[in-house]
Amino acid sequence: MSWKQNDIRSIVVKKFKATTNSAHNHAVFDNILNRQFTVDKPNLAWVGDITYIPTNEGWLYLATVMDLYSNKIIGHAMSDRINKQLVITALSNALEARKYPTGVIVHTDRGSQYASNAYKALLKKYKLIGSMSRKGNCWDNAVAENFFGLIKKEYINHVTFATRDSAKLGIFDYIEGWYNTQRIHSKLGYLTPNEFEKLNEPTPIFNTYKIVKKAKHAIKETKSAQL
Repeated sequence: MSWKQNDIRSIVVKKFKATTNSAHNHAVFDNILNRQFTVDKPNLAWVGDITYIPTNEGWLYLATVMDLYSNKIIGHAMSDRINKQLVITALSNALEARKYPTGVIVHTDRGSQYASNAYKALLKKYKLIGSMSRKGNCWDNAVAENFFGLIKKEYINHVTFATRDSAKLGIFDYIEGWYNTQRIHSKLGYLTPNEFEKLNEPTPIFNTYKIVKKAKHAIKETKSAQL
């Protein structure tokens, strides 16, 4: 699908809808993120959430993980079941995409999926810092919910999905073919998430070392030639 050919445009979304069921007995994390939605480096803070998409076969559930540095969706998963495996898969995909960083604040709501022992074990295994919204406060995870508002207003609300598989394909294409790669964000200086990360990507230490070594070698050769 070509998003430009299909005339998909950016739409500003201001309203949020709480969809969390926090009626469970699992322990929850404190609100470590505390609405600090702007960070200056990648892999400092991620936010995750779940939404639902109607299809003619029934509901499809989408879980996402966003890096607050660029608002890029770095991990996502879809399933016909809204369970702990859904969010574990989304987080696992984010970890793989980001090459398993440690010390990242991972903020979500208090849903039973995120409060499950299996999900917490994944956070602990990779030394991530769990953070959860206050009870009944959707604004504590507003950026994650804002993405769902965007995808629904820009795409899902305009399509009737015959099957869950067709919805999966369309949603994947929206995220990877439009949102991360073509949709500009005012927060990012009107760049796309991918452009912003590429533009601000630090020079790897190894490459810097090679550049310095090459420069020193050139200086040495120049001095030798002058003797």
